[in-house]
Amino acid sequence: MDAARMALRHEIAFSFVRRVITRDADAGGEVHDSVSEAAFEAAERAGAFALSWRAHGLGYGIPAAILSDIQAGKIVVANVSRGALSAAERLADKVVVIHVTAPVDVLTARLFARGRETAEIIKTRLERERGLSTTSAALVTIENDRTIAEATAEFVQVLTGLRGSGTPRGTPGDAAFRQPDHARD
Repeated sequence: MDAARMALRHEIAFSFVRRVITRDADAGGEVHDSVSEAAFEAAERAGAFALSWRAHGLGYGIPAAILSDIQAGKIVVANVSRGALSAAERLADKVVVIHVTAPVDVLTARLFARGRETAEIIKTRLERERGLSTTSAALVTIENDRTIAEATAEFVQVLTGLRGSGTPRGTPGDAAFRQPDHARD
């Protein structure tokens, strides 16, 4: 997703979301806003998130500010959990879920390489891997078992294809939610 953000950095039609996570800022992986559990819960109660969920012992939030980007007709791109998809589908008139996945052996190697989870946690995460379905959102699957450049090119192509759907300004825009492979979060 970072590579797609860089590829589209000059395109004003896109808004890439920075997540709020109850994980240390220096834990590796994506750049995110790190908050304590208490601060996260307070933000949830205050309505600071358009979406929030729990996964892997952490809290994840998508700031409510994305709603103004959707209203402005921007294509909002956010990384969300499969558990948050039904709520995500209600945020915009047109929602596209981009399911980034890889074969189990590739996911296993990536999870072990990042060194954040025990073998037991990795096993549990991989057992959870199953087909993904949506209620109203379009679903696009990208197999992320190639180079970053190749997968990024496909991801960017999907996103720029949304731009071609042309939502007029002043009406709700599109939202593309990336459902990450389990090597991410």
